[in-house]
Amino acid sequence: MTGAGPAPVPGILAIAPYVGGESVAPASRVARLASNEGALGTSPQAIEALRAASDSLHRYPDGHSTELRQALAGLHGIDADRIVCGAGSDELIALLIASYAGPGDEVLYSRHGFLMYRLSTLAAGATPVAAPEIDLRADVDALLARVTGRTRLVFLANPNNPTGSFLTPEEVARLHAGLPERVLLVLDAAYAEYIDQPDYEPGVRLVDDAPNVVMTRTFSKIYGLSALRLGWAYCPTAVADVLNRVRGPFNVNAVAQQAGVAALADRDFVDASRRHNEIWRAWTHNQLEKLGLTAYPSITNFLLVNFAGPAANGQAVAYAERARQFLKARGVLVRQMDAYGLPHCLRVSIGTAEDMRLAVDAVGAFLDSST
Repeated sequence: MTGAGPAPVPGILAIAPYVGGESVAPASRVARLASNEGALGTSPQAIEALRAASDSLHRYPDGHSTELRQALAGLHGIDADRIVCGAGSDELIALLIASYAGPGDEVLYSRHGFLMYRLSTLAAGATPVAAPEIDLRADVDALLARVTGRTRLVFLANPNNPTGSFLTPEEVARLHAGLPERVLLVLDAAYAEYIDQPDYEPGVRLVDDAPNVVMTRTFSKIYGLSALRLGWAYCPTAVADVLNRVRGPFNVNAVAQQAGVAALADRDFVDASRRHNEIWRAWTHNQLEKLGLTAYPSITNFLLVNFAGPAANGQAVAYAERARQFLKARGVLVRQMDAYGLPHCLRVSIGTAEDMRLAVDAVGAFLDSST
């Protein structure tokens, strides 16, 4: 065979393929703390809905996700016609970028924002632009300073993965107020269900008030439906219309739709998951701090842990990677943060009580072995 063959569109070959968190370790007991999955698994009601849905796998799903959108609208007090469901919020992020940006355009996000913003921008042939942060927190002024005539979308993960930080409603409103109306502000609130505090709002109010704001959400975290790939967006009417034109006609499978409806109804499971996360996030944070590590404040279901302390002896990146490999050998899987520009850090999801005790013991053993 000769010749180079067809060339992909500009931007594709600049993408480093996304690598998810590890799921296999050489140990009999594995704590999977690399992917921010729900610690308590899946709602029993959602599992029952999955079983029931298996009787009709030969039928096409409802292409409009009608029942799911109505359930979301009822729970959140929003307009079902302005909800668009997708195969995870990743699909919706990619569709938004492909719909509103292309070659010559720019997509703006915070320096340590979710990796898919950059990857989906490159796939659309547009230019990703990262604004610096202050203390691992999105900086409104830095974001606004990088808005140009080519900017088409601004993404704000709120709270942010992998830092765990967030902006208050007042700060988000200031960011929005500084954007031209032609720029679409996308508020990625994947972890919103874990949060119960007065100085946070996922974006519903701003979407209701503005024609250029979208909020994205997911069922992959507190609802424990990562395997089904299910997400949704709350949009201005015009944006919802655009997404419905470009998404696949059956982009959300029937099993995911039914499981999502059931998961939304199981409020006891959601409340228990939130309480568990609060307890074990605080416990893990305190234990890691006692061991001499910096665990950054977080309102999510994970902690970002800095291994650049004195024990690293000036070799923080290599030290963090040795720690990750040491933990893996003991059955504790955590996420390396190279791709996010934080190679001296590891991200630790909040798992079960047993998972977190195992993780803290393994970190302690690593630190002891390094002295």
